[in-house]
Amino acid sequence: MKVFHCQHCQNTVFFENVNCTHCGHALAFLPDTCEMAALEPEVDDRWRSLAPASKGRRYRLCANYPQHQVCNWAVPADDEQTLCVSCRLTQVLPNLELPGKLEQWARLESAKRRLVYSLIELKLPLQSRQQDPVRGLAFEFLSDELVADAPVLTGHDNGLITINAAEADDLEREKRRLALHEPYRTLLGHFRHEVGHYYWDQLIKDDAAKLDAFRALFGDERDDYAAALQRHYQAGPAADWQTRFVSSYASSHPWEDWAETWAHYLHMIDSLETAAACGLALQPKRRDEPRLQPPPNVEASRTQPFDQMIDNWLSLTYALNSLSRSLGQPDSYPFMLSPASIDKLRFIHDTVSRRTPQADDGLRAGPAVAA
Repeated sequence: MKVFHCQHCQNTVFFENVNCTHCGHALAFLPDTCEMAALEPEVDDRWRSLAPASKGRRYRLCANYPQHQVCNWAVPADDEQTLCVSCRLTQVLPNLELPGKLEQWARLESAKRRLVYSLIELKLPLQSRQQDPVRGLAFEFLSDELVADAPVLTGHDNGLITINAAEADDLEREKRRLALHEPYRTLLGHFRHEVGHYYWDQLIKDDAAKLDAFRALFGDERDDYAAALQRHYQAGPAADWQTRFVSSYASSHPWEDWAETWAHYLHMIDSLETAAACGLALQPKRRDEPRLQPPPNVEASRTQPFDQMIDNWLSLTYALNSLSRSLGQPDSYPFMLSPASIDKLRFIHDTVSRRTPQADDGLRAGPAVAA
């Protein structure tokens, strides 16, 4: 994530801000330029951006901005859509008439916006269901109380990502984390994992060479998926899973190994970009201690050679975990990356960074409906 500033007063602002806390200017994120922009009101519902990269372009606030206060993104004024490029991916909302569901929806959308930001920055294909009704990307936020026959399962099905709205409740998510013996469980982690399944379909499935390379590293995805998950939950992971996988769940099936590794890659990319934007460096007095040198600019944090990237990541997580322990908190990054896991991260990095963006990678989508 970049460091953003109000263009009116130059005060530092955050990705989630709707107003500058110093000068009071309205703020909105502009997906077309990837900037947080200070806005000046104009006629009707139009706003003029003060961000230089938008070159005075006019915008409207996402309809979920003034109506529900769950979004702080903007839509170009000449766009016929009323929702921003992130909100329009959501097809089904929680029932907002039920207590607490508006707050859950707001947290879900906030996590999804961070995901979409990363996908835009990485120039990954982002086809909506309006563009591709069969394989386009879409989200449904469902609640257990609205599904009579079985609990809502968070998962992916041919571009449709379902998230149980209960995951937006911190207490409920922590209960599930403990019940499943997981070291890490976050809303953003769910989004990054599930979208990994989507990008396996987009980037690997129909490319014979990449599919062969995937199988050499991750295993054969043609193994019975349901049977593999059943074995995992009944017998648990292999005793040596840490030598081959980023998490115990990754060991259940090659698809889950890819999705868990993909989520870790997005964790890594976004955190390293944030560190670079903040000018974070580690300059220890001993040569054998972790060292981190910031790249010359934020963009370089995403385009640097993988070996340098992974070295920086290991140094950064050392510092993060050390700081967390100093505050009496659990490790921020409770994982150990084996050489095998690093090789899988390298494969994902090469797949993403060597891909040539296509003309039809743009994003359009339809409106959401309440569940």
